Amino acid sequence: MTARIDKYISVFNIGLQNTFVYRWNYFLRALFGLIPLAGTVFLWRAIFRERGGGLHGYDYGSMIYYYLLALLVSNLVTPTEDEWQIAADIREGQINSFLTKPLSYLGYRFSIFLSGRLVYTAVTLPPIVLIFAYFRHYIALPDQAITYVYAFISMLMAAFMQFFITYSLAMMAFWILEISTIVFIVYSFEYFLGGQMFPIDIMPAAVQAVMKWLPFYYELFCPIAIFLGRLQGPALAQAFAIQSGWLLLTWAAARAMWNRGLGHYQAVGG
Repeated sequence: MTARIDKYISVFNIGLQNTFVYRWNYFLRALFGLIPLAGTVFLWRAIFRERGGGLHGYDYGSMIYYYLLALLVSNLVTPTEDEWQIAADIREGQINSFLTKPLSYLGYRFSIFLSGRLVYTAVTLPPIVLIFAYFRHYIALPDQAITYVYAFISMLMAAFMQFFITYSLAMMAFWILEISTIVFIVYSFEYFLGGQMFPIDIMPAAVQAVMKWLPFYYELFCPIAIFLGRLQGPALAQAFAIQSGWLLLTWAAARAMWNRGLGHYQAVGG
């Protein structure tokens, strides 16, 4: 058991070294990623000035705070180019080396994902801290320590869900040469329905009731809503139950896609 864990720790360390080579690329990506945030600030300022009041429990300050948290959580949980790397491994036959070794490809890619998230977070944190400092007047931290725990657990599950979804999408490379169209379609739904474009709870109640059963709700919005105290009591328990269910489903889908894809790969390859 210890030997198996040591293998993935070694992969994690290699991933750290390889990912750190692209630190300036990550830093610049995070820096220029603040430009859409600036546009969002101006947009919601105009909306609230026009309305002259709040919107479903949000005022201008809490809305800006929401987008700051969305920026932070997105940087912490969203995979960076993992799907393209996995698809390249499949197209170029690199996975052949994993078929003869006692090493799970899912475990290998998960270790790479964790190391990538660690480096990406460390490199992109400085500009995010600066933007938080600039908007510090809108920041209101939770009063109860348990809220941080709940939000952290939900964020971990969101990160794992996003990885398993990314992995499953990349497995399409077993059947089709170019997966970019499928990836962009799914990511468009994630952007629109996951809370990056707007908070989900400003939608009509009937729409929210449907969206709560979709995985996108739990990839970004859920941990933010918990941190903001907008999910409490029975609603919080329900969110954890559904998010846990989607986590298990995405993990099962990732394993199933690998097994089916590998069967197709070996059949085609002879």
